[in-house]
Amino acid sequence: MLIKILGPGCANCHTLERLTHDAIADLNLTAEVSSVTDYPTIVGYGVMSTPALVVDDRVVLAGRIPTAAQLRDLLTTAAA
Repeated sequence: MLIKILGPGCANCHTLERLTHDAIADLNLTAEVSSVTDYPTIVGYGVMSTPALVVDDRVVLAGRIPTAAQLRDLLTTAAA
């Protein structure tokens, strides 16, 4: 699973990245997580509000910080 955190590197982006790593560990998933801060690349995903979460090149969340439970649900669905 390839996961990208899209955003300018703000506090919310760092929070989403931390929550994502926590959820991956909780679910015992194998995933590669990276941050994308390049604005043209972010817009290329159709994202206008950050932070955003991309799983295997599909935007699954944008413009907000999910709860830990919501994030686990998103990753479980994406892994299925």
